[in-house]
Amino acid sequence: MRAAVLACLLGFAASAAAEVPPLGAEVERVVHPPATADAANNAAPTAADEAEAMGRMAAYTMALARRDFASAYAMLRLSFQAANSRIEWEMNLRKRQALWADGTLRILRLSWYHDPAGQPPGLYAAFDFRGDRADGTMDCGYVVVHRSAPGSAFTVVRTDASEVPPELIEDGVPKADVLGQLPCYLGKGIATAF
Repeated sequence: MRAAVLACLLGFAASAAAEVPPLGAEVERVVHPPATADAANNAAPTAADEAEAMGRMAAYTMALARRDFASAYAMLRLSFQAANSRIEWEMNLRKRQALWADGTLRILRLSWYHDPAGQPPGLYAAFDFRGDRADGTMDCGYVVVHRSAPGSAFTVVRTDASEVPPELIEDGVPKADVLGQLPCYLGKGIATAF
């Protein structure tokens, strides 16, 4: 049930075969210039790039919402897996029972990076999100996906999320002393409604 609700909130059907529709116009989009001058990597991300990146991000968050840790872990880049044993990674997620599994999830910003300095080459998409649970708790974080070459699949390379309890939120906005500690960009999603 929760996975189906999360799927609807992300704007696509729960079926793995379903296409992920494009993100709405309310989502902020930023394209960062590449760290290198390689002309082949300067092309702006396409609608197909966005759909593929969003498909991986959605599949990952859906797996976490279902508590299907095996599937979610399989979507992580191999170097991420090598640095984070599955049992430790899963134990850390199990400590946060409600994260990814309740409320609404909205993508607030999509940031694109071509060949960022100090990272393996390729195309990166960072999704900043906000989640609002029925109990008033707010989740906020990001998921970064990477594609090493055109035609290859996106993998999850980095994630972070924080929970903000209702007592630290006023009128849908985290209190000022909490805002600076959050791992996500809230932008125009800082208020409960757009």
